[in-house]
Amino acid sequence: MPSTTDLVADVEARLRPLEVALAHAWWTSNTDSSPETEARRLHAELARRELLADPTVFADICDAREHTDHDEPLVQRQLHLLHDAFAPHQIPEDLRRTMVELETSVESTFNSFRGDMDGTRVDDNAITEVLRSSNDEAERRAAWEASKQVGAEVADRIRELARLRNQAARGLGYRDHFALALATSELDEGRLFATLDDVDRVTTAPFAEWKATVDHCLAARFGGAVGDLRPWHLDDPSFQSPPADGGLAIDHLFADADLEALTLRTYDGLGLDVRPVLAQSDLYAREGKSQHAFCIDIDREGDVRVLCNVEPSERWMDTMLHEFGHALYDQECNRSLPWLTRSAAHALTTEGIAMLFGRLPREPTWLVSVVGADARTVADLGPALAATRRAALLVFARWVLVMTNFERRLYADPEADLDSLWWDLVEHYQRVRRPDGRHAPDWAAKIHLAVAPVYYQNYLYGELFASQIHSTLEARAGGLVDQRAAGELLVREVFAPGASLRWDELVVRATGEPLSANHLARQLVT
Repeated sequence: MPSTTDLVADVEARLRPLEVALAHAWWTSNTDSSPETEARRLHAELARRELLADPTVFADICDAREHTDHDEPLVQRQLHLLHDAFAPHQIPEDLRRTMVELETSVESTFNSFRGDMDGTRVDDNAITEVLRSSNDEAERRAAWEASKQVGAEVADRIRELARLRNQAARGLGYRDHFALALATSELDEGRLFATLDDVDRVTTAPFAEWKATVDHCLAARFGGAVGDLRPWHLDDPSFQSPPADGGLAIDHLFADADLEALTLRTYDGLGLDVRPVLAQSDLYAREGKSQHAFCIDIDREGDVRVLCNVEPSERWMDTMLHEFGHALYDQECNRSLPWLTRSAAHALTTEGIAMLFGRLPREPTWLVSVVGADARTVADLGPALAATRRAALLVFARWVLVMTNFERRLYADPEADLDSLWWDLVEHYQRVRRPDGRHAPDWAAKIHLAVAPVYYQNYLYGELFASQIHSTLEARAGGLVDQRAAGELLVREVFAPGASLRWDELVVRATGEPLSANHLARQLVT
């Protein structure tokens, strides 16, 4: 067996070009969906997973972990990351190929699918525009139903993916895929659901109070009773964000804005330059392109890109700042670290940073300093902006409770009546009544279930980290907007260490305390 240092170097040398090739193929398949780009991505994914499935290499990694000197923490860290990358793939080749083919086909469907409204193909932006502006209930319902049509196209394949993922997990000794995914991503299931319970506890009452007020406003707007309200009366197809009736609508502030320029200005104020990322990014909607938004680090050498489908609105301003928050994290990682550790400490830490920046469009200081809004007008709007920020946190927290609990139940029993389960959870956590007599796979309209399984808990932890790091920046840097000390702190304490530290160690180092719901709870106090 080679020395531990040689083993790590050898595995990195084999894995690195496969990861880079997959990143390029994945970017191309999302920006130009076609059978050809799907095939290239499938080939790249299978090549990567073939290495990760190598039982001899995995055995060497496991053995090295047992015998590595504790005085070599960076080597140990790389071995731990390699172990968690290889462990889920120690499965038969035919099962591995079938899973990759299904995942690729489902994502291709999402990328190319457009909903149908009365014979017209509509993208997600068009659907959102109807839900945000129309007072015609029939039109709103048609738009909402169009947003769910992709679910029927992919539901059977997602169920089959759940079965196959469970088969793989159980072959590795885990209860199901949900348990495997948490175990190989440094998350404890018991701690996760204790945190979910804490978030449920601190949000139930304020959310119910806020939602009751919103429902009365919506009922008055549409001329019916509260009991008549259904999901299409909300502005967001999944109720991931509050409706305009539930907060302060500020889209008008961005109607003529250059969102790219505002993004650059935001990060310039921290002394951080995201222009190299902007130059590589793909920001506007077109046919054959993914309708979602994401950031990808192609090579861990500086080629970082963002995909968006920007329109001039608060929603897309939030999304731009969110995705370029991810990009900033990737860009500012210490490049002298070993390649295997040149990434975020954890998905939850990069989501936390993205959420921290995504909150800025509702921050008075940012609106005045960056957007150039009138200071007196913004001051008058201060209480309403604070209420809107609070509503956004409440709504998103309740949405994550739906997704995480649903996904746990999906893997516990893929044969269950998932259509009914979905609406049971939506009614319980989001207080949104299901459409009368509807029995459709609305759950399957969420792309994460297929291509980013067991990921949504990272958004919840991310909100907690965003709240905690926000408190730290207030105390140590005077805030976030235009505070170069804040940029320096984020680079030094969060971005530069990459994955050389476990996420929980990094949180304590950056904020002085373990991750908890305490800071989020304080932000929900009126």
